[in-house]
Amino acid sequence: VIGGGNIGGVLVQEIARRRLARAVGLMDVLEPDFAKGKCLDIAEGTPIVGLDVVMEGAKDYSAIKGADIVINTAGVPRKKRPDVTIPTREELLKTNLGITAQVAKGIQEFAPNATVISLANPLDAIVYTLHKKMNPPKNKLLGMAGVLDSARYRYFVAHAAGVSVDNVEAVVLGGHGDTMVPVRSCCRIGGMPVEKFVGEEELAALETRTRKAGAEVVGLLGSGSAFVSPAWAALEMAEAIGYDRKKIIAVCALLEGEYGVNGLFVGVPAVIGANGVEKIIEVDLTPAEKDALANSVNAVAKTCKEVDEMSK
Repeated sequence: VIGGGNIGGVLVQEIARRRLARAVGLMDVLEPDFAKGKCLDIAEGTPIVGLDVVMEGAKDYSAIKGADIVINTAGVPRKKRPDVTIPTREELLKTNLGITAQVAKGIQEFAPNATVISLANPLDAIVYTLHKKMNPPKNKLLGMAGVLDSARYRYFVAHAAGVSVDNVEAVVLGGHGDTMVPVRSCCRIGGMPVEKFVGEEELAALETRTRKAGAEVVGLLGSGSAFVSPAWAALEMAEAIGYDRKKIIAVCALLEGEYGVNGLFVGVPAVIGANGVEKIIEVDLTPAEKDALANSVNAVAKTCKEVDEMSK
């Protein structure tokens, strides 16, 4: 795990609790030895809960040496400004690009064969940057966005319909930002169309809330951004890889012609297994959903163009 902040701490703790690995490495540059301290805190509690997991922290990338899966959380999070405004994910770009360059270098040196799951924002641009810096196989690099966005959509729909979240299936496509596309035509409750349970006006409001869900949490917290739900979302991806589950999950993946897109990382459903992104699934969209996805892809392309300009 790269980055020992709120998300990184939940990840290390949950990886141990879920017995997803016998060894976990945490890297964080904070002094005096933040990552080591966080790992020691969790490790000292393992006898209480009966876990035999080795956890090692370090200030350098030696912590991830030989890792099979690397989860990148490194970057400055969104937080409310003194004027109460909330920075967009894109406004974090310049700062987090510099951090990402170091992340890419560390992964290449110490875990070159790892499957990499990245959470840092702006999500699509950071994954794109990792790809440019490392040039890994298409299947070995993916971003966590759609899992969380789809979960938020499911949560809102379940509560509006008065049913269990287990009964709701939903998928969110596109960029991880205000242009994301909750796909209503794919939303089902107990296998039935969502419109059977929730009215048009309320559905539209829920979809708007889904697009702005991250900012809603930032505004309420005041001093940071969501951390438990993103960590759980990344762990769903890690479990699918570690256990070779062949699970269909919405992830940020490199498109090479799918959905008419080339060379960009965009949120799409994919089969996730031991080989990472094993198959990208193209959803049958309504004309309105196609237009919305095209708009989202254009937003991703604009941010990635900024990445290219900054890289020069």
